[in-house]
Amino acid sequence: MSTNTISDGKINSLICVVGGAGYIGSHMVMLLRREGYSVVIIDDLSSGFKNSIFDTEIVIGSILDKDFLESFFSLHKVDAVIHFASSIQVSESVRDPGKYYSNNVTGSLNLLDTMVANGVRKLIFSSTAAIFGAPNYIPIDENHPHNPLSPYGRSKLIVEQVLSDYDVAHGLKSVCLRYFNAAGASQCGRIGEQHFPETHLIPLLLQTASTRSTSFSIFGDDYDTVDGTCVRDYIHVEDLCKAHLLGLKYLQEHEQSDVFNLGTGIGHSVAEVISAVEAVTGTRISAVVKPRRAGDPASLIADGAKAKLLLDWVPERTNLNDIVKDAWLWEQKYPWSQP
Repeated sequence: MSTNTISDGKINSLICVVGGAGYIGSHMVMLLRREGYSVVIIDDLSSGFKNSIFDTEIVIGSILDKDFLESFFSLHKVDAVIHFASSIQVSESVRDPGKYYSNNVTGSLNLLDTMVANGVRKLIFSSTAAIFGAPNYIPIDENHPHNPLSPYGRSKLIVEQVLSDYDVAHGLKSVCLRYFNAAGASQCGRIGEQHFPETHLIPLLLQTASTRSTSFSIFGDDYDTVDGTCVRDYIHVEDLCKAHLLGLKYLQEHEQSDVFNLGTGIGHSVAEVISAVEAVTGTRISAVVKPRRAGDPASLIADGAKAKLLLDWVPERTNLNDIVKDAWLWEQKYPWSQP
């Protein structure tokens, strides 16, 4: 059984990272360990990988399993939870909404109820810019109206609303981090993005550059953007993790729930990302234009002023080529795992 200790005035908390074997979760675990926190991971390995975890306890189980959660929290004296576990593919959520409401909403409710029952009242929640839908204005701040275009976005918004209610009813304090497009890999090269199948733009392009894939699909070139392709705010995964750490410290210091948009404030079109990948890899990308995908807004760019003001969070790796370089280093190490 793990316990919390106090050393040199600092609380060395036991942090539970749910989904800690996944892309962002594994980078979060690495940062927490580097900062001196004790960490335990919950992951069902449906989309996470053991090879992303180094010297950290991992307990295999699903947040859809209430008995598993109760057993876990009765054995681990957790101070706070960082919740990454969810299904994340927008297009899949349109085809199979039930999967998203089950995994993302029901699973989160199970987790919250078990936390409350075991006296754990601090949560960092991995939310998304998809809750905003097609933006009314750019950049998008925290007060922008919510109009998600997909079951994925709706599932995340529902959990945000649930968290607000659980704060009132149970005193469960949360920080919801609505990030835009996570990208890149650890600068040390130990971990990176692993999805089977892969759906994210930069790794798909890099698979084409490394000849693991023969061509790349652009879904729509007729959007109202500078070159007709979708524009997104790409944020380095290590910058995202720093925001989660600052959110955790915010909860520990202020005992107050809040929401923050996380992004660089810089938009890049699909065509611009292709150019960056070509520059970094020295490879010409073969791209095929296909119809738009359901649920894809033309442009999503964050206003990160609130996170800077209250969390003191400023993204450091904002150059697109730098993000691509880290991801390319990881891609060149393939095969890192198999599905």
